[in-house]
Amino acid sequence: MSTITLSSSFDVADPKLVRNFSYINGKWCAAANGKTIPVTDPATGEAIGEVASLSAEESSAAVDAAQNAFPTWAALLPQERAKRLRRWFELQLEHKVDLARIMVLEQGKPLSEARGEIEYGAAFVEFYAEEAKRPNIEGVTSHLPDAEVELWREPVGVAALITPWNFPSAMLTRKAAAAMAAGCTIVAHPSTETPFSALALAELAERAGIPAGVFNVVTGRPATVVEPWTQDTRVRALSFTGSTEVGRLLYRQSASTIKKLVMELGGHAPVIVFKGADLDVAVAETIKAKFATSGQDCLGANRIYVERPIYDDFCVRFVEATKALSLGNGMDDPDIGPLMNEKAVQKQEEHVADALTKGAILACGGKRDAMGPLFYQPTVLADVPDTAAIMHEETFGPVAAIAPFETEDEIVAKANDTEYGLVAYLHSHDPRRIYRVSRALQFGMVAVNRTKVTGAPIPFGGTKQSGLGREGARLGMEEFTEIKYVCRDWA
Repeated sequence: MSTITLSSSFDVADPKLVRNFSYINGKWCAAANGKTIPVTDPATGEAIGEVASLSAEESSAAVDAAQNAFPTWAALLPQERAKRLRRWFELQLEHKVDLARIMVLEQGKPLSEARGEIEYGAAFVEFYAEEAKRPNIEGVTSHLPDAEVELWREPVGVAALITPWNFPSAMLTRKAAAAMAAGCTIVAHPSTETPFSALALAELAERAGIPAGVFNVVTGRPATVVEPWTQDTRVRALSFTGSTEVGRLLYRQSASTIKKLVMELGGHAPVIVFKGADLDVAVAETIKAKFATSGQDCLGANRIYVERPIYDDFCVRFVEATKALSLGNGMDDPDIGPLMNEKAVQKQEEHVADALTKGAILACGGKRDAMGPLFYQPTVLADVPDTAAIMHEETFGPVAAIAPFETEDEIVAKANDTEYGLVAYLHSHDPRRIYRVSRALQFGMVAVNRTKVTGAPIPFGGTKQSGLGREGARLGMEEFTEIKYVCRDWA
């Protein structure tokens, strides 16, 4: 096997976690043509290594491996699948420091956030290790004389998983653990910008005793690697996290093979703060909702609406809290790290310039920081009009847009006036209002007086153009199953 360059920047206790070849059928594979993809540290712009860039034929070979492994893995006792998943979970926690450092180098997020992501992602593996032992066979009252009726859930087969750069570990474990617990085998494609986290998980999966061909990670250009999977009838399910635009493309490409699709797509989350809310809590939680992962989060607060009587007070407190946020290299564990790429920074600049042109007030920030070309200052825009692009497009960065509102009906209509429907944040202490507004908001998830709501036991997902299906909870595993109806006559 040929060698590929790796930087000495990977200061980890276990160097074998830093892998730069694809993992197919239990083997580490370079591209036959020797092609590679460079990976850089967004904080410094320095190259940290390169990974194999596989061809379409090599990508299809991963499906071969998964298809061949499927019958044995699906037939394995659920308890045996659970043992291997449980061991994978344990290894992730044992190596969480190294896994977090790998993530910071390729993704840029603050070190404490990276550690939190490793623990969050591992929790899905632990959860599905338990769910694997509870295959659902449901008895149904028969509608026919002398007949016995059952519904079985069976694994769909090979599942393709396409994961993003903003959560390079957790998005893979959330999908893979559910699919593998159901009895599926997988082919996974990590983002070209953050492949090392996925490859480290493959190394740990091998150590955990996951059989060859069950968990395959294929690195390379998305169009080259993924398109063969969308056209392959052996790939029976496809799970994708990323932009709505790419989700639409994958939807079209998968149509001819009628796959099961699970898609977690874009978000445009509103934060609604009513008078009577605890302002200290509302400000602190909105800071979290806006600036976690440097704003690069589909759950990120994109529009902040505050009822007029408390608007000025909220803005003053929010700006003070934003100014207190630290900016720096993720390894130094600041509040805000670099953005992922130049395109992301340009979007911040465009949204800020557009909002100011249309009458918004720049309360703080509003430009790149001297720390480096991918660092953008935490920014607050006040009095943002509805006509500003930031009130209609996902910003995916550290720019907060705040606007006042007058009535409950008005703000519900504004919040719902979007093609997205992932999450909404609501702050109020009026139980009747909380109930009314929570029911009226057209979003898959509503967080009331808090920011963190996700986790392994809950179904994560949105409505409208924010996606299809759910991840997490028992529903997340059921996405990778088919229902078989059996009607028996014992005579």
